[in-house]
Amino acid sequence: MKLIICEKAMAALRIATILSNSKFKTERIGSVPIHLFENGKSMVVGLRGHIIGLDYPEKYVLWNRTKPRELIRVTPCKKVNEKAIAYSLKKLAKDINEIIIATDFDREGELIGVETLEILKEIKPDIRVKRARFSALTEEEITNAFDNLSDVDYNLSKSAETRQIIDLVWGATLTRFISLASGQLGKYFLSVGRVQSPTLRLIVDREKEIKMFKPKPYWEIEGIFEKDKKRFSAKHVEGRFWENEKAKNIFENIKSAKKALVLSVIKKQKKEKPPAPFNTTSFLQSATSLGFSASNAMSIAENLYQEGLISYPRTDNTVYPETLNLRNILKKLSTMFPEAKEILSLKVLKPTRGKKLTTDHPPIHPVSVPKNRLTPEQHKIYELVVRRFFATLAPEMLFETTDVSLSVNNEKFISSGYRIIEQGWRKYYPYIKTKETLLPVLEKDDAVNILKMEMLKKETQPPKRYSQGSLIQFMEKLGLGTKSTRHEIIKKLYSRGYIQSKQPVPTKTGFAVTEALENYAEPITNHGMTSTLEEEMNQIAEGKRRQDEVVSESQDMLEKVMDVLEKNGEKIGEKIKTALEEENIVGPCPECGNKMIIIRSKKGKRFAGCTSFPKCANSYPLPQKGRIIPLNEKCEFCGAPTIKLITKKGQMSFCINMECPGRNVTKTH
Repeated sequence: MKLIICEKAMAALRIATILSNSKFKTERIGSVPIHLFENGKSMVVGLRGHIIGLDYPEKYVLWNRTKPRELIRVTPCKKVNEKAIAYSLKKLAKDINEIIIATDFDREGELIGVETLEILKEIKPDIRVKRARFSALTEEEITNAFDNLSDVDYNLSKSAETRQIIDLVWGATLTRFISLASGQLGKYFLSVGRVQSPTLRLIVDREKEIKMFKPKPYWEIEGIFEKDKKRFSAKHVEGRFWENEKAKNIFENIKSAKKALVLSVIKKQKKEKPPAPFNTTSFLQSATSLGFSASNAMSIAENLYQEGLISYPRTDNTVYPETLNLRNILKKLSTMFPEAKEILSLKVLKPTRGKKLTTDHPPIHPVSVPKNRLTPEQHKIYELVVRRFFATLAPEMLFETTDVSLSVNNEKFISSGYRIIEQGWRKYYPYIKTKETLLPVLEKDDAVNILKMEMLKKETQPPKRYSQGSLIQFMEKLGLGTKSTRHEIIKKLYSRGYIQSKQPVPTKTGFAVTEALENYAEPITNHGMTSTLEEEMNQIAEGKRRQDEVVSESQDMLEKVMDVLEKNGEKIGEKIKTALEEENIVGPCPECGNKMIIIRSKKGKRFAGCTSFPKCANSYPLPQKGRIIPLNEKCEFCGAPTIKLITKKGQMSFCINMECPGRNVTKTH
């Protein structure tokens, strides 16, 4: 008998459907569905991701009984997380003689497959094992993968396991140290991580830049001109004047002018190449620009992949393989998207090529059209992938630029026009907005009217905050995390209360933790050490390094970090405690004017209480679930503080006084 191992239940169902031509039956071993075909000679089972996890032995579970440093050299033990699945696998192992690993083909997928083999080999040590590698859950891909089975890549799985070990050791050791030092235990612990902390520092550093930014004044001279009743604007050729006096002198010379002379008109036609195919980073950048969080966008993409609608969404590749049948995909899409027929009509399909070429998975692209109705969010992500695919196959955009020089009392002004001649790929990919600037027909020596002349005072602007998409792009550049983990790191920073808002903004706790680590253990927040370890894990995947070498090096690094942390534990703890206290202030008490703070009772219930208790016993109940963010505003009706509550269902802002006559809950997004 043959057992096929899939990563998720949905993938198992699709693979069983394809391999059996829909002629399979489903039985259960306990709560685990097993799909059988070929008269029961082939079976497909779906896992729930990792069924084995790494953890410390029981004696290290209690934080107060083990010094964080002691965890560094402890060998983690493997524990079965999904006991029902493990039981089912062992029961099946007795009757099978071949295993085919059909998990996602990447490091995590390979490790999940190897973990499963370890369980099965407890029953049958010498069982035959093969690997099915595919990038999409389509009939063509799955059939080809099972017709051309390969071997399990143990180097790849070792690389993933090494990351698990290193992340566990660093995360547990540093998290326990920081949490113990600041007195934040139980479910309110403060997490620190090998990738998480340098990522948080990027956000904190950017916020510091914004806060420390001092705007610098400058002046621009701009005029409104007219030719044949068509208006256009032009600016003085110098652009920004940093000296007011110079700008003022020029403006005095031209402010009363009524005519301008056209000195030159230069027109050029240019082409704009279509964008490169989506890899994970560029996909997440585009999806977050549409309002999705990075983790939500990836979750939806994974679901679309499991449904057989798009290719595997975790890839670095930006070059379509030559074997990819582009016309066949377009024919499928033409039943839903009329634009596909337009691209099919092209004599030659020459897709764009990005800078990254890998051989594990192709760029993210559509593979079929949905048979069932998608949710609005799924449809948006699916259409984004489809339209990017169209754009990569479409012609270049043709546009014209017009550069005009004008003279106003011997002062030179310039105006620029932009006109789209042929939309090309932009017709199919509307997510990048371009505004045309149309100028009247102008020729050298034309005299044009001056309708208005202004001297405008402006200021330089601070750097922009990262979007989740641009943050992921910067993390990739610095070697922080992987294509599979970066969006999860950002999600964790939100869940731990280190950042808030759509564009990540550090909270006071996020600031305090980062500054404490930066001051007393800078390597933890420096991307250099983390990117070095990432590169070494890549070398394990390539068979150039051994797991024990890389783990040992990381342990040595961590011990040096702990040397510094332990010397400064009290200072670190005090800094974080102060920040936490400030973050817990919800506003002034309407009864006495003193601060009201978030307090947790002995039973763990939270409420807002006055700091002058028992002199002032004013208090208000608070929601027990979700993240509370004080808005530093008083309710206009009763004077009580207002807060924002963030939960999985959305965001709400309201007055904390349940008896307020004007209490109004407003949902925000």
